[in-house]
Amino acid sequence: MILLSLLAALTQTVPALPVVLPTVANARADATCGGRTALTAIATCVATTQGAAEAAMEAYDADFQRQGWLAADGRDNRIVYVRRKEGGGCDAFQVLAFAGQNTADPAGPAYLAFAVVPGDVCTATPASPVTPAS
Repeated sequence: MILLSLLAALTQTVPALPVVLPTVANARADATCGGRTALTAIATCVATTQGAAEAAMEAYDADFQRQGWLAADGRDNRIVYVRRKEGGGCDAFQVLAFAGQNTADPAGPAYLAFAVVPGDVCTATPASPVTPAS
């Protein structure tokens, strides 16, 4: 039974990203997501260094913009990208940046995790405004 559970976990695939990840200097694929096991089930990760992380993210951002993605929200080391669908609504994905250790070290590991935002983050018609109770 344990073997079957392990086999099922190994055959699970990360949800396909709606964006093409370009090849970026100083960033390489990291199937372990920096050792964060929970992320491996939902994200595609790349590793870089703390010193190169900002330049890597700027390169990804420029390519995402070229593909028609807009940075719609961002805070706490996270950026959400959105692109309208032809028939209405939107696709979205997010990028989470994190360090591999708790100390600032330009040569230390840093990671970018790219994950699908499930569902439609935009609606074809705007929601009705909420009227406060009197």
